[in-house]
Amino acid sequence: MMLNTIVTGPDSEQPPVILAHGLFGSGKNLGGLARRLAETRRVLSVEMRNHGDSFHDPDHSYRALADDLAELIEANGGQADILGHSMGGKAAMMLALTRPRLVRRLLVMDIAPYAYGHDQTALIDAMEAVDLTGLRLRSEADAQLARHIGEPGVRAFLLQSLDLKSDPARWKFNLTALREQMSELVGWPDDAPLATFDGPMLVLAGAESDYCREPQLEAIRRHFPQAKVRFLAGAGHWLHADRPAEVAEAAAAFLG
Repeated sequence: MMLNTIVTGPDSEQPPVILAHGLFGSGKNLGGLARRLAETRRVLSVEMRNHGDSFHDPDHSYRALADDLAELIEANGGQADILGHSMGGKAAMMLALTRPRLVRRLLVMDIAPYAYGHDQTALIDAMEAVDLTGLRLRSEADAQLARHIGEPGVRAFLLQSLDLKSDPARWKFNLTALREQMSELVGWPDDAPLATFDGPMLVLAGAESDYCREPQLEAIRRHFPQAKVRFLAGAGHWLHADRPAEVAEAAAAFLG
């Protein structure tokens, strides 16, 4: 099954740019980047499996996510530039390591091929605790989420994927699969390929984030010898929200 994809930008002699969002995201999360890149390039903003309007599947491993991206690339010319944030960045790296011929340039935002120690199950708990019966207003859902999630920005981000037009309202995520696969999501496969991707790669990292410190940078260098790393001052993990213009220009310059 093909990923749900938002297509923008003109036809171009260059391969398309694929934008892959992070965990609990959607095809619109990287909208600012899509608009900037679509000034000159065909842009495919995907919704990863178990997110948005894409299909649900119990397998949410990075090999499966990479297979989804490969299928999309093969259906759109056989090669692409890929930009991925967080989970989407890990999927893009797995693709580059296993099928390098499909990837021309790779841009990864604030993530590494590394097993992290954090866990996002609490956000799933919070979403599953929302009583969706008769829910009509996003503000009502926000009030329920606020009992478990203090940060308004996190709640607003999650609420983008609450479908109030459905009867009853529903989360667009496959929360069951994401919960069961959480260790895979925050980790990196023990049997991940030891190969390297020798193509051009840029890593944009938030200077205020802890996702790309020395152990993670070492993992990047081990698999991606051509990787250039750039830290953005004042930016956290969501660097494209913290520094949207700077990220967009860096992406446009790198991808061409």
